[in-house]
Amino acid sequence: MRIGLLGTGPWASLAHGPALHAHPEVELTGVWGRRPEAAADLAARFGTEAYDDPDALFADSDAVAIALPPDIQAPLAARAAEAGCHLLLDKPVATTPEAAALAVDAASAAGVASVVFFTLHFSEPTASWVREQAATDGWLVGRADWLSPVFGGSDSPFADSPWRRERGALWDVGPHALSVLLPVLGDVTAVRAAAGPGDTVHLALRHEGGASSTVAVSHTMPPEAAGVTAELRGTGGVAALPVRESDAAEAFGRAVDALLASVRTGEPHPYDIRFGARVTDILARAEESLKAGG
Repeated sequence: MRIGLLGTGPWASLAHGPALHAHPEVELTGVWGRRPEAAADLAARFGTEAYDDPDALFADSDAVAIALPPDIQAPLAARAAEAGCHLLLDKPVATTPEAAALAVDAASAAGVASVVFFTLHFSEPTASWVREQAATDGWLVGRADWLSPVFGGSDSPFADSPWRRERGALWDVGPHALSVLLPVLGDVTAVRAAAGPGDTVHLALRHEGGASSTVAVSHTMPPEAAGVTAELRGTGGVAALPVRESDAAEAFGRAVDALLASVRTGEPHPYDIRFGARVTDILARAEESLKAGG
C-alpha cells in the first residue's frame, strides 16, 4: 500500500516515519509538512520525496498517516478521504465535535478505512490486557491516571509543542485514559471535571450500565511524581494495567497492520475514526464542565 506521511514533528520522526519505512507491505510515497525544509529532511532520511502540496500527495497515495496537531489533522483527514485515501490518524482526531464529525462524514461518504493510533491498543501487553478486561463482566469502578512531566521539567521532545501547551494534558493524554476505560466499562453518559494545579484535570465519569470511573491527567508533574496507572475493580477482584513494553515505532507498525487488515476485509476497526470522534465528544463535554466550574 502506498502511504503518504503528513507531519514532520517528533512523533513523525520517532514513530510514523520509521514504521512506514520498515513495513514490508508499505511504500512510503512521500512526506508533506508545514515546514518544507523539515519535510525535505525527513523525506531524505527515509528515501522518499518531499511534497509541496498535500493534495498532490493524496493523489499519489492509497492512504495517509497523519502526525499533526488535531485541529490541522481533522480538515486534512477529510480532504484525504474525499480523495479516496484510507486514514491512519493520531489522537485526538480533533478538539471540537464539529471538526471530528466532518472528518467522520467524509470517511463514511468515501467508504475509506480508518484507524486512530491509540498507542496502548497497538502495544503489548497493554492491548491484550484491555481485550481481556473487556471480555470480563462485573466491573464496577475504574480509574486511569496519566501524570506526565512534559511541561514539568523533563527533556521530552514534546515540550516545545504549541498545541499541547495551549490545550494541555486533557486533550493530549486524556484520549489515552478514555481509550482504556471505554472498551471495558462502556460509553460515557455523564462527565464532571475539576481543575488541579498546572494543567492537571480530574474527571468523574458515569458509564452506560452503571459503572463509574475517575481520570487524572497532567503534563505539569515533576519527573519524580510522574507515572501512568489504570485499575479496574469489580466482582472479579482488581486488575491493574501492565507496563507497556513496545516502543512507539513498533506500536505504529501494528497500527499499519490494522489499517491494512481493515482495507482487505472491509471490517471497521474498533478504534477507527468514529471511536476517535466519540473520544473528542467526551473531552469537549469535560472542557465545558471545567469552564462551568465543574
